[in-house]
Amino acid sequence: MRFVSLGSGSRGNATLIESGDTRLLLDCGFAARELERRLARLDVEPDSLNGILVTHEHQDHIQGVGVMARRYRIPVWLTHGTLLSGRLGEMPDIHLVQGQQELNIGGIRVESYSVPHDAREPVQYVFNANGSRLGVLTDSGMITPHILEMLTACSALLLECNHDNGMLANGPYPLHLQRRVGGNLGHLSNRQAAQLLGHLEHAGLECLVAAHLSEKNNTPELAREALISAVPGIESRLSITCQDSPTGWFQV
Repeated sequence: MRFVSLGSGSRGNATLIESGDTRLLLDCGFAARELERRLARLDVEPDSLNGILVTHEHQDHIQGVGVMARRYRIPVWLTHGTLLSGRLGEMPDIHLVQGQQELNIGGIRVESYSVPHDAREPVQYVFNANGSRLGVLTDSGMITPHILEMLTACSALLLECNHDNGMLANGPYPLHLQRRVGGNLGHLSNRQAAQLLGHLEHAGLECLVAAHLSEKNNTPELAREALISAVPGIESRLSITCQDSPTGWFQV
Protein backbone atom coordinates (compact mmCIF):
# COMPACT_ATOMS: atom_id res chain seq x y z
CA MET A 1 0.00 0.00 0.00
CA ARG A 2 1.16 3.54 -0.69
CA PHE A 3 -0.31 7.00 -0.16
CA VAL A 4 0.32 10.63 -1.04
CA SER A 5 -1.05 13.88 0.35
CA LEU A 6 -2.28 16.00 -2.55
CA GLY A 7 -2.36 18.99 -0.20
CA SER A 8 -3.31 19.59 3.41
CA GLY A 9 -4.40 22.68 5.31
CA SER A 10 -7.23 25.15 5.73
CA ARG A 11 -7.36 25.82 1.95
CA GLY A 12 -7.90 22.23 0.94
CA ASN A 13 -7.27 18.61 1.88
CA ALA A 14 -7.03 15.41 -0.17
CA THR A 15 -5.10 12.17 0.22
CA LEU A 16 -4.72 9.38 -2.32
CA ILE A 17 -4.38 5.80 -1.08
CA GLU A 18 -3.46 2.99 -3.44
CA SER A 19 -3.04 -0.78 -3.21
CA GLY A 20 -2.82 -2.93 -6.31
CA ASP A 21 -5.58 -1.85 -8.68
CA THR A 22 -7.52 0.02 -5.98
CA ARG A 23 -7.28 3.80 -5.70
CA LEU A 24 -9.19 5.73 -3.05
CA LEU A 25 -9.39 9.48 -2.51
CA LEU A 26 -9.78 10.60 1.08
CA ASP A 27 -11.61 13.94 0.97
CA CYS A 28 -11.49 16.37 -1.93
CA GLY A 29 -11.18 19.88 -0.59
CA PHE A 30 -9.92 21.37 -3.86
CA ALA A 31 -11.92 22.49 -6.87
CA ALA A 32 -12.20 19.69 -9.42
CA ARG A 33 -9.85 21.35 -11.90
CA GLU A 34 -7.18 21.82 -9.25
CA LEU A 35 -7.60 18.24 -8.05
CA GLU A 36 -7.22 17.02 -11.64
CA ARG A 37 -4.05 19.08 -11.99
CA ARG A 38 -2.54 17.59 -8.85
CA LEU A 39 -3.46 14.05 -9.89
CA ALA A 40 -1.86 14.68 -13.28
CA ARG A 41 1.43 15.52 -11.55
CA LEU A 42 1.33 11.95 -10.23
CA ASP A 43 0.28 10.46 -13.59
CA VAL A 44 -3.05 9.41 -12.08
CA GLU A 45 -6.19 9.56 -14.22
CA PRO A 46 -9.29 10.70 -12.28
CA ASP A 47 -11.43 7.98 -13.83
CA SER A 48 -9.13 5.38 -12.25
CA LEU A 49 -10.42 6.30 -8.77
CA ASN A 50 -12.51 3.55 -7.18
CA GLY A 51 -14.08 5.78 -4.56
CA ILE A 52 -14.05 8.98 -2.54
CA LEU A 53 -14.30 8.76 1.25
CA VAL A 54 -15.45 11.93 3.01
CA THR A 55 -14.62 12.76 6.63
CA HIS A 56 -17.04 15.67 7.15
CA GLU A 57 -18.77 18.54 5.36
CA HIS A 58 -16.38 21.46 5.89
CA GLN A 59 -15.42 23.18 2.65
CA ASP A 60 -11.72 22.40 2.87
CA HIS A 61 -12.63 18.69 2.69
CA ILE A 62 -15.53 18.60 0.22
CA GLN A 63 -15.16 21.41 -2.31
CA GLY A 64 -14.58 19.12 -5.29
CA VAL A 65 -16.36 15.96 -4.14
CA GLY A 66 -19.67 16.46 -5.92
CA VAL A 67 -18.16 17.61 -9.20
CA MET A 68 -15.60 14.78 -9.29
CA ALA A 69 -18.24 12.19 -8.41
CA ARG A 70 -20.55 13.39 -11.19
CA ARG A 71 -17.87 13.96 -13.80
CA TYR A 72 -16.20 10.56 -13.40
CA ARG A 73 -19.05 8.50 -11.89
CA ILE A 74 -17.05 7.87 -8.72
CA PRO A 75 -18.81 6.25 -5.73
CA VAL A 76 -18.78 8.33 -2.54
CA TRP A 77 -18.73 7.04 1.04
CA LEU A 78 -19.88 9.44 3.78
CA THR A 79 -21.94 9.54 6.96
CA HIS A 80 -25.63 10.35 7.02
CA GLY A 81 -24.89 13.56 8.91
CA THR A 82 -22.41 14.70 6.29
CA LEU A 83 -24.92 13.95 3.54
CA LEU A 84 -27.66 15.86 5.36
CA SER A 85 -25.50 18.99 5.37
CA GLY A 86 -26.60 19.42 1.73
CA ARG A 87 -23.21 20.84 0.74
CA LEU A 88 -22.07 18.20 -1.75
CA GLY A 89 -24.79 18.43 -4.39
CA GLU A 90 -26.05 15.49 -6.41
CA MET A 91 -23.86 12.39 -6.51
CA PRO A 92 -24.54 9.35 -8.69
CA ASP A 93 -23.46 6.61 -6.27
CA ILE A 94 -23.74 7.19 -2.51
CA HIS A 95 -22.77 4.75 0.26
CA LEU A 96 -23.60 5.66 3.86
CA VAL A 97 -20.97 5.05 6.53
CA GLN A 98 -21.51 4.70 10.26
CA GLY A 99 -19.15 5.92 12.96
CA GLN A 100 -17.77 2.43 13.54
CA GLN A 101 -17.81 0.26 10.46
CA GLU A 102 -15.61 -1.90 8.27
CA LEU A 103 -15.76 -1.51 4.49
CA ASN A 104 -14.12 -3.51 1.74
CA ILE A 105 -13.45 -1.38 -1.33
CA GLY A 106 -11.49 -3.27 -3.93
CA GLY A 107 -8.28 -4.50 -2.33
CA ILE A 108 -8.43 -2.13 0.66
CA ARG A 109 -10.24 -2.73 3.95
CA VAL A 110 -11.36 0.55 5.47
CA GLU A 111 -12.34 1.14 9.10
CA SER A 112 -14.30 4.28 9.97
CA TYR A 113 -14.29 5.81 13.45
CA SER A 114 -15.96 8.80 15.08
CA VAL A 115 -13.99 11.86 16.17
CA PRO A 116 -14.87 15.01 18.16
CA HIS A 117 -15.15 17.90 15.69
CA ASP A 118 -17.65 20.70 15.04
CA ALA A 119 -19.38 18.97 12.15
CA ARG A 120 -22.63 16.99 11.84
CA GLU A 121 -21.23 13.45 11.96
CA PRO A 122 -17.45 13.49 11.43
CA VAL A 123 -15.39 10.34 10.98
CA GLN A 124 -11.84 9.42 10.18
CA TYR A 125 -10.51 6.25 8.60
CA VAL A 126 -7.90 3.52 8.88
CA PHE A 127 -6.80 1.75 5.68
CA ASN A 128 -5.59 -1.86 5.62
CA ALA A 129 -3.97 -3.76 2.74
CA ASN A 130 -1.35 -6.49 2.37
CA GLY A 131 -0.54 -6.49 6.07
CA SER A 132 0.00 -2.71 6.24
CA ARG A 133 -2.14 -0.29 8.23
CA LEU A 134 -2.46 3.46 7.52
CA GLY A 135 -4.17 5.51 10.22
CA VAL A 136 -5.50 9.00 9.51
CA LEU A 137 -6.43 11.55 12.17
CA THR A 138 -7.16 15.19 11.35
CA ASP A 139 -9.95 17.57 12.35
CA SER A 140 -10.28 16.34 15.91
CA GLY A 141 -10.41 18.61 18.92
CA MET A 142 -9.11 16.08 21.41
CA ILE A 143 -7.78 12.57 21.84
CA THR A 144 -10.17 9.91 23.08
CA PRO A 145 -9.53 6.32 24.22
CA HIS A 146 -11.36 5.14 21.10
CA ILE A 147 -9.02 7.13 18.86
CA LEU A 148 -5.99 5.62 20.59
CA GLU A 149 -7.47 2.16 20.11
CA MET A 150 -8.07 2.76 16.40
CA LEU A 151 -4.55 4.05 15.77
CA THR A 152 -2.79 1.20 17.54
CA ALA A 153 -0.31 -0.85 15.51
CA CYS A 154 -0.23 1.40 12.44
CA SER A 155 2.45 1.03 9.80
CA ALA A 156 1.92 4.68 8.83
CA LEU A 157 0.15 7.59 10.48
CA LEU A 158 -1.14 10.81 8.92
CA LEU A 159 -1.56 13.01 11.99
CA GLU A 160 -2.93 16.52 12.43
CA CYS A 161 -0.57 19.13 13.89
CA ASN A 162 -2.80 22.12 13.32
CA HIS A 163 -1.49 24.80 15.63
CA ASP A 164 1.06 25.83 18.18
CA ASN A 165 -0.73 27.01 21.33
CA GLY A 166 1.43 30.08 21.75
CA MET A 167 1.06 31.18 18.12
CA LEU A 168 -2.71 30.66 18.28
CA ALA A 169 -3.04 32.73 21.46
CA ASN A 170 -0.90 35.56 20.07
CA GLY A 171 -1.88 35.34 16.42
CA PRO A 172 -4.38 37.16 14.19
CA TYR A 173 -7.48 35.09 15.02
CA PRO A 174 -10.19 36.79 17.13
CA LEU A 175 -10.86 35.24 20.51
CA HIS A 176 -13.97 33.32 19.42
CA LEU A 177 -12.03 31.68 16.59
CA GLN A 178 -9.11 30.89 18.87
CA ARG A 179 -11.54 29.13 21.20
CA ARG A 180 -13.11 27.21 18.33
CA VAL A 181 -9.80 26.03 16.88
CA GLY A 182 -8.30 25.19 20.27
CA GLY A 183 -11.47 23.72 21.79
CA ASN A 184 -12.57 20.12 22.24
CA LEU A 185 -14.39 20.19 18.90
CA GLY A 186 -11.64 21.99 17.01
CA HIS A 187 -8.22 20.87 15.85
CA LEU A 188 -5.26 19.07 17.38
CA SER A 189 -2.35 21.20 18.52
CA ASN A 190 1.27 20.17 18.18
CA ARG A 191 1.24 19.32 21.87
CA GLN A 192 -1.82 17.09 21.58
CA ALA A 193 -0.39 15.31 18.55
CA ALA A 194 2.81 14.68 20.48
CA GLN A 195 0.84 13.35 23.46
CA LEU A 196 -1.07 10.97 21.20
CA LEU A 197 2.14 9.79 19.60
CA GLY A 198 3.65 9.18 23.02
CA HIS A 199 0.82 6.77 23.87
CA LEU A 200 1.21 4.65 20.73
CA GLU A 201 3.52 1.76 20.01
CA HIS A 202 6.21 2.95 17.60
CA ALA A 203 8.13 -0.20 16.75
CA GLY A 204 6.07 -0.91 13.63
CA LEU A 205 5.52 2.73 12.66
CA GLU A 206 7.43 3.10 9.42
CA CYS A 207 6.12 6.51 8.43
CA LEU A 208 4.72 9.53 10.32
CA VAL A 209 3.27 12.41 8.30
CA ALA A 210 2.28 15.66 10.04
CA ALA A 211 -0.76 17.20 8.34
CA HIS A 212 -3.26 20.07 8.35
CA LEU A 213 -0.75 22.63 9.64
CA SER A 214 -2.19 26.12 10.02
CA GLU A 215 -0.40 28.67 7.89
CA LYS A 216 -1.04 31.40 10.49
CA ASN A 217 -0.77 29.51 13.78
CA ASN A 218 1.99 26.98 13.20
CA THR A 219 5.27 26.29 11.45
CA PRO A 220 6.76 23.02 10.18
CA GLU A 221 9.68 23.53 12.55
CA LEU A 222 7.43 23.75 15.62
CA ALA A 223 5.41 20.71 14.59
CA ARG A 224 8.55 18.70 13.94
CA GLU A 225 10.08 19.74 17.27
CA ALA A 226 6.97 18.68 19.21
CA LEU A 227 6.77 15.25 17.59
CA ILE A 228 10.48 14.54 17.98
CA SER A 229 10.33 15.56 21.65
CA ALA A 230 7.61 12.94 22.19
CA VAL A 231 9.49 10.18 20.40
CA PRO A 232 13.23 10.80 20.11
CA GLY A 233 14.59 9.16 16.98
CA ILE A 234 11.35 9.52 15.00
CA GLU A 235 12.86 12.21 12.75
CA SER A 236 14.09 9.73 10.14
CA ARG A 237 10.49 8.54 9.68
CA LEU A 238 8.86 12.00 9.86
CA SER A 239 7.53 14.08 6.96
CA ILE A 240 5.30 17.15 6.76
CA THR A 241 2.58 17.85 4.22
CA CYS A 242 2.34 21.01 2.12
CA GLN A 243 -0.76 23.03 1.30
CA ASP A 244 0.21 23.98 -2.23
CA SER A 245 1.58 20.77 -3.73
CA PRO A 246 1.57 16.99 -3.33
CA THR A 247 4.12 15.19 -1.23
CA GLY A 248 5.96 12.27 -2.69
CA TRP A 249 4.53 8.77 -2.38
CA PHE A 250 4.86 7.05 1.01
CA GLN A 251 5.20 3.26 0.74
CA VAL A 252 4.19 0.96 3.62
